[in-house]
Formats: sequence, structure tokens, C-alpha cells
Amino acid sequence: MSTMHTHQPIGVAARQVVQRMGEATENFLAALSSDQRAKVQLDFADQSARTEWYYTPTERRGLHFTEMDRRQQRLAQALITSGLSTAGYVTASTIMGLETWLDAKEGYTAQVWWRDSRLYFVTIFGQPDEKQPWGWRFEGHHISLNYTIVGGQIVAPTPTFFGSNPAESPLIGTQTLRPLAGIEDLARQLMHAFSEEQQAKALLTPLAPPDMVMLNRPYVVEHALPAHTPGIDDTSAVASQFNTMERLAKERNITAADLEPVRYSSTPKGIATADMTAPQREILLALIGDYVHRMPDELAEIEMKKLHEQGIDGIHFAWAGGIERRQGHYYRLQGPRLLVEYDNTQNDANHIHSVWRDPQNDFGADLLAQHYATDHKH
Repeated sequence: MSTMHTHQPIGVAARQVVQRMGEATENFLAALSSDQRAKVQLDFADQSARTEWYYTPTERRGLHFTEMDRRQQRLAQALITSGLSTAGYVTASTIMGLETWLDAKEGYTAQVWWRDSRLYFVTIFGQPDEKQPWGWRFEGHHISLNYTIVGGQIVAPTPTFFGSNPAESPLIGTQTLRPLAGIEDLARQLMHAFSEEQQAKALLTPLAPPDMVMLNRPYVVEHALPAHTPGIDDTSAVASQFNTMERLAKERNITAADLEPVRYSSTPKGIATADMTAPQREILLALIGDYVHRMPDELAEIEMKKLHEQGIDGIHFAWAGGIERRQGHYYRLQGPRLLVEYDNTQNDANHIHSVWRDPQNDFGADLLAQHYATDHKH
């Protein structure tokens, strides 16, 4: 991790990132035609559009790369790089490139618009402003990057989703391509580092769910399952994802009772960091770091500092499924302001989904509430 920003106040470091994002956004918007701009730029107050996100291959709001000329594409890429670290951008580029291999792997039988490394969308919410909230999203199959900016310097970067299908692909020679190897290997390493007693505490069930428990719900909700839950998801915008989960569960003979152990609760499940040894805690922190360091170094440093201030001991690690490679598995990292979900169950456990969320502040919900309360008071 870069340490060039270590001695800067949090506000200064965050403001520098926001400034880069704002300049990149303005440059991108200025290069668009009026028709393109009308498509890419939405009202920040449109809560439904701003919080509707997907990680499946589907049509989205915004402007995708096939609708841009080369100059516009490069300006869009400049915006994307402003919201990712170098490693995060390389990983995102690799995930996008895998769409080409996935199309070939499936014999070019998918719908034309499904498997395309250019079908990634940019959406701007509002206008870069030092006082008024604004935000932007970059999204397509297996990538969702969401930034909400408040008061010119406060950045909410969640939900942040990276996936990979295949999770592992052959390269010439003996090497393989694994874009998300770190978050798979470190979690498994942690499970193997546990004693039998610790493993028993961490393991929720030997059967992994077919996908992440929270799916692509706009916000983290209590008692959620990776299936439609009456009373919780009645107004949710994730109907297509529920249909997919129902199909996968049926194919694997997974029942509602099988899913019950992984049901989400604000009371964390699994083993607490406080009950881990020092070497185990190091693995856990490295795992969290792999999620946080998708962001620019300045923001990653801020987020890690926040987690330490909130208390690492209260973060819990929970696992479901097998603990050997190519056995379907799922894990969850959970603290008061942290929710990480990961699954690798589809395509013979060679298809990863992973998301980093803030249960209180996805899409800037908490920060926006504070901002509006203060703004209205003044």
C-alpha cells in the first residue's frame, strides 16, 4: 500500500480523490452529445435509479462503451481509474476481458448482448459539486462500483462488487489466471489455521448457499436469505436475481431449511476476531485489506483506519460449505460497519461473487441523512 498520504488529514486525502473524480466526470460529460448526456446523467434525487444495482449480465441505466467513440471511452476509463487502486483497475479490466473467454467457453450460444467486454455502463447522478451530493456508478457483468459524494469530500464507496467467471482459467504453460485468488485463498487459509473448536464455531453449515445471502438488494436488510422473503423484499428491485436463485436451489435440491443457517442477522454469526490468535488475526486483516484495497490508496487507508477505530475484535468470520479447493463454499465478514460476502459455488465452484458493503451507509444513506439534517437546520 502506498504511504505517501499517511501524514495527511483524512479530509484532505478524501478531498483529493473527490477532486480527481469530479474533474474526470466533468471531462467525460463535456465530451458527450446532448443525447448521450441525457442518457448517462440522472437526477441524484432519483433514489430508485441510484440504488438499483446488478452483478448479472443485463441492461442497465446509463451509457455503455459501445455507445461511445474512442475518445469518450478513454475519458470514461479515466473516471473509472479515479475510483480504483492500480491493482483494483487491473482486476476490473481482467474481469471485463473474461467476458470474451466466457462467450467462447459457452460456444457463442448466449444472447448477443450478454457476453461482451464492452457492455459496461457509466452513470452519473447529479453534477460534481462541492456542496450538493452527487455520485457515479460503473457497472456491468461481475462489476459494480458505486460512489456517493457529500459535501465535496465525504465518499461512500459501497456497495463494491467484483466477480469472476471462470474464477480460474488456463494460461500457456503451467500458470492459471485467477483475478480474485487473494480473497479465496486467504479465507481458506484462515479456515485451515483454525483449531477444530474454532472451525466448528466458524462453520455455519456444510452446505453452501447458491449465491450471496444479500444478493443485489439495495440495502442490507435484517433476516435476509438468498431467496425472496415475504415482508422484506416486496418492494425490492431484485426479482430476476430471486428467480435465478430459485432455479439454482432447485437444481441442487437446496431447501428453505438448508438456507436457514446462513440467514443474515445484525447479530454476527461465526467466530469473533477476539477469539483468534495473533497469526489468525493477521490473515483476517489481510483478507479485509484485499476488499478495501480495491479503492484508491488514500481511501483504503481511511477505511482501514475506521475499522480499527470501530474495533477489529468485534468482526466475525463465518463459513459455509467445503474447505478444500473446488468445493462449493461461502463466507461472510461482519462488523457494525462492515459486511463482506463471498461465494464460489456455481460452475463446479469456479465462479466467484464478492461484495463489500456498509450496513449503515450503502449509497451514502447515513451520510446523506446527516447532510440533509444539517443543511435543513441551517
